[in-house]
Amino acid sequence: MRRATPVSSVVREVFRMVNATMAQIGGQPVLILPEGALRTTGKDAQRNNIAAAKAVGDAIRTTLGPRGMDKMLVDSLGDVVISNDGATILSEMEIEHPAAKMMVEISKTQDEEVGDGTTTVVVLAGTMLKKAEELLDQEVHPTVITKGYRVAKEKALEVVKSVSKSISVNDEDKLVRIAITAMSSKAVGENPEKLARVVVQAVKEISETTDGKTVIDVENVKLEKRRGGGIIDTELIKGIAIDKEIVHPSMPKKAENAKIALLDAALEVKELETDAEIRITSPEQMQSFLAEEERMLKDMVEKIAATGANVVFSQKGIDDAAQHYMAKKGILAARRVKKSDMDKLARATGAKVTSSINDLSSADLGFAGLVEEKKVSGEQMVFVQKCKDPKAVTILIRGGSEHIVDEVERAVNDAIKSAAAAIEMGKYVAGGGAPEAEIARVLRKFAESFPGREQLAINAFADAMEVIPKTLAENAGLDTIDMLVKLRAEHDAGNVNAGVDVLNGRISDMEKLNVIDPLKTKIQAISSASEAAEMILRIDDVISASKLNKGGGMPPGGMPDMSGGEM
Repeated sequence: MRRATPVSSVVREVFRMVNATMAQIGGQPVLILPEGALRTTGKDAQRNNIAAAKAVGDAIRTTLGPRGMDKMLVDSLGDVVISNDGATILSEMEIEHPAAKMMVEISKTQDEEVGDGTTTVVVLAGTMLKKAEELLDQEVHPTVITKGYRVAKEKALEVVKSVSKSISVNDEDKLVRIAITAMSSKAVGENPEKLARVVVQAVKEISETTDGKTVIDVENVKLEKRRGGGIIDTELIKGIAIDKEIVHPSMPKKAENAKIALLDAALEVKELETDAEIRITSPEQMQSFLAEEERMLKDMVEKIAATGANVVFSQKGIDDAAQHYMAKKGILAARRVKKSDMDKLARATGAKVTSSINDLSSADLGFAGLVEEKKVSGEQMVFVQKCKDPKAVTILIRGGSEHIVDEVERAVNDAIKSAAAAIEMGKYVAGGGAPEAEIARVLRKFAESFPGREQLAINAFADAMEVIPKTLAENAGLDTIDMLVKLRAEHDAGNVNAGVDVLNGRISDMEKLNVIDPLKTKIQAISSASEAAEMILRIDDVISASKLNKGGGMPPGGMPDMSGGEM
């Protein structure tokens, strides 16, 4: 009698057949994945993703801090961008690997939220993944690592909040120091204080207090760039500078105590919307038709003049005849002004944007002490300034070359967002890697309370945090081991503000040196870096199929090979 086959053996054999990539049914191959699809699983997928993320972090690590180096990026058309701003560099690089794109995303988010810290967040995330890879080599499961990282992140945020100090919109000197710290890595000249004061003054002008809370919309600071002069010539205009010229040569080039009308309506005779035609059979009829058009335009100008307006900004066109009548009335006008500029003009002057000339009244007009046309770097601009309480202002950025002006714009943008973040959250921390060193010290003690493998992950997180002071020292040409040992000793002694003084090559109290950052910058960087590292660690299967290409996903040919860690 033949012995029966055990059920468990049958089940195993069935699973083996189902899980095969290709099976033979009646001699015909059956594919589970579409032809041309690439699949990377398990440790290979994890290592490829980690290598890609690390490569991005390593690529911009040398730009961190006041002694960081710049990158020159040249595109296919030969256009050049020179910067050490993390978000700018990553946005200009053509990155294809999906895991590397996640690093670009967190840098972009950091830039949108707080302006500064775009390099910090990418370097942190890359180092977290590097430390996680070492744990993977020790057979620690990715789930355990991500759990440990999540716990460490929460503790890190507690620590950084505990070492923060209060700041308000009236602490001008501290806000200036925050702006200088944000600009310190950019090419803003030897004396960044004047630029920082311009930035802080602009932020204070647009700040609004509602229910005891200060709110700042940084979009209300308009940045206008013009080559010529030096960085020191950058100025704050308490109003709006518009890249337009006065439409008619006979119009006044200057208007004091200006009453400003903002029109979202054309000063032109409307064309018929229906398919109608006008038959003219004699010269008199033609003359009468043109005279009527002219009368309509004259009436429009009369209605504007009747309100008392002596300056007009139109979002749409202004007919030549209307320009002539406005010039006769002594009205200064500019046309085809951008909607964003119209909104800022409304906030700066107190005017209301009117979509119908018939509805325009004196109550809709805004005020500016001076409106004038000036030539800047060979181009005409209209300056609306000396506004009473402008809630929108302009910073006119100057510099010796286009590349310098672009870099100063990035520096000013970072400084504006940093100052705004400090005011809105009302907290700041010391810079120079001081918060990161304190977090690392606390986390190492905190890890001892965990008996399991999470302790390894928390310690890895602590090690990753120290990459910031370590990189600052490295980029300044200092001995990183000596600096790190001294930094740890200072924090063990209770000096929570001790950081790397890259200008003097020693460990110093960074708050006394006035090197300070908004608390929001640190919170955003730690949260984003940790979340990105956790997400990448949890991926153990990467499938690139032809369908994904249609949606702009994987590049042709599937996943790029990032196993070597190269960009």
